[in-house]
Amino acid sequence: MTQNEIQNIRDDFPILKEKVYGKDLIYLDNAATTQKPRCVIEKMTDAYYRYNANIHRGVHYLSQVATEANEHARATVADFLHAANRHEIIFTRGTTEAINLVAFSFGEAFCHAGDEIVVSVMEHHSNIVPWQMLCERKGMTLRVIPMNEAGELDLDAYRTLLNEHTRLVAVAHVSNVLGTVNPVGDIIALAHEHDIPVLVDGAQSTPHLAVDVTELDADFYVFSGHKIYAPTGIGVLYGKERWLNAMPPYQGGGEMIATVRFEKTTYNELPFKFEAGTPDYIGSVALEEALNYVQRIGLPRIAEHEHALLDYTTRRLLEIDGMRIIGTAHEKSAVISFLVRDIHPYDMGMLLDKLGIAVRTGHHCAQPLIDSLGIPGTVRASFALYNTTEESDRFVEAVKRVSSMF
Repeated sequence: MTQNEIQNIRDDFPILKEKVYGKDLIYLDNAATTQKPRCVIEKMTDAYYRYNANIHRGVHYLSQVATEANEHARATVADFLHAANRHEIIFTRGTTEAINLVAFSFGEAFCHAGDEIVVSVMEHHSNIVPWQMLCERKGMTLRVIPMNEAGELDLDAYRTLLNEHTRLVAVAHVSNVLGTVNPVGDIIALAHEHDIPVLVDGAQSTPHLAVDVTELDADFYVFSGHKIYAPTGIGVLYGKERWLNAMPPYQGGGEMIATVRFEKTTYNELPFKFEAGTPDYIGSVALEEALNYVQRIGLPRIAEHEHALLDYTTRRLLEIDGMRIIGTAHEKSAVISFLVRDIHPYDMGMLLDKLGIAVRTGHHCAQPLIDSLGIPGTVRASFALYNTTEESDRFVEAVKRVSSMF
């Protein structure tokens, strides 16, 4: 993208004009959450001002308009993921709830004592703990795919983990710590040789990569709105129809029912079977607006821009004495985790903040990964479509300045 195009994009994000301790904000914490463009915020305001009404339950005009908007958003998400059917799209509160939904409902339908779930060493806690809970509940075992020193999954070891006891594989498309882009197509294909379904955590991939769940043949794919320029509290579970139909509901209440009697309740059809209670219909239309915004720019162009920033910033950081980049996979997304000598990540992050630079420090909700690396945590800089090489330069100079203080 040209400088003019990037500046026009930056103008869409009012928060980027904020000052932090009197300095221009440089926001490099995009893997935690992205900033929101004006059009998304205005879409939420417009919905509240013009057609706020509970959906699916009213015959009056506002309810019908709100319902149509919510279902149009569902269709947009289906198109974004290249899903075969819009009813395979379930709205959730985010990636975490989507994974918990599958862990409970799939677990109730298909898992028994002695079975196994396979995850990778680089998973976010949200893709570890729900499966641990399932294993504790059912008397199952959690198996872990190891990785090499570059932060790439060992597919040979993965093959050996798949057996007649494996019920499901759950793996991140992109690591939130290492930036590794995992070969999920190969992971899925290997699992399917054994008729094992695969859940892909797409929280860190959807803002950066074009995703086609049909081409991948993913059984489940999940992501969060707030990481792709939409508000918090809205997320997506894609699931193949055959799995979703076979799974019991995750929660009970309104909307997920067909009929309720004290003697017996029957459940609604997809997707509503998994959407108990009043949904975040404002969030769904805002998510649609965010996806439209990204697609207007073009995910390939976004990926190209972010990859250029990743390469440029990595080269410049490696000029710093004692710099250690954590995660050097050949296929990598726009995340740089690093340590400088023995400077604690928290100290580095706090001092960078005083210079107007927002980064993330700690274990990044991936303690098993951090423990396997034998480090206390990392400093993580993560890029988005609105970041610039000028910001990278300021960031690198700030890291140099902080490093010289120790």
